[in-house]
Amino acid sequence: MGTESNIKLLDENGLRLDGRNEMELRPIKIETNVLERADGSAFIEWGGNKIIVSVYGPREAYPKHTQDIDKAVIKARYNMAAFSVDERKRPGPDRRSVEISKVISEALSSAVMVEQFPRTQVDVFIEVIQADAGTRIAGLTAASVALAAAGIPMRDMVVGCTAGKIEGKIVLDLSKEEDNFGQADLPMAVLSRSGEVVLVQMDGDLSVEEFNQATDMILDATKRIAQIQRDALVARYSVETQGGE
Repeated sequence: MGTESNIKLLDENGLRLDGRNEMELRPIKIETNVLERADGSAFIEWGGNKIIVSVYGPREAYPKHTQDIDKAVIKARYNMAAFSVDERKRPGPDRRSVEISKVISEALSSAVMVEQFPRTQVDVFIEVIQADAGTRIAGLTAASVALAAAGIPMRDMVVGCTAGKIEGKIVLDLSKEEDNFGQADLPMAVLSRSGEVVLVQMDGDLSVEEFNQATDMILDATKRIAQIQRDALVARYSVETQGGE
């Protein structure tokens, strides 16, 4: 973010490198039930991102000292495959993946009815197999669908999006080039019905006015993305119903 570059991110008509205007999302597709052995799973394609999420649980938390006597513990593990980026990534967790795993765990915990399953844990594995900017938000959005597909009681769905600043202009859903060479990046996630913010981070600098403009754009976009989440779950149950007839 903010790296000097000769790349022109906006053309003379104000369009971005991929032809989008400032309010357009990249194409988003979500599928469920992509892994047979998981309790719930989802696959998301968001722009060039390709991410698989699997959910296991609730089951007894182990080791026992990690148990919470009042509620379930949501343990998310975010990982980028070594081949997910152009320059091969060193396998295994790093500081970034540990930090992202933590904030995703906290965001999902606000949506799951954790009080119904004391002393248990729910494991959420988020595997990025192709990265194209915004992976934490795409993974979190897919993880919410995977939890719902697993039949885990939730008070709301978590849905997110990013906005940022490129060449002095606020735009929605940054692409890889915009993320690398833009001036600011703002990932945000909310509970879809209440609008409660459960994740917000920022890289770069935004004025108060720019921040408010970016958050308004994100909140509007999450309504559209939440519908894609619902459509994926409806499609899953339609297939199950037809299969049982």
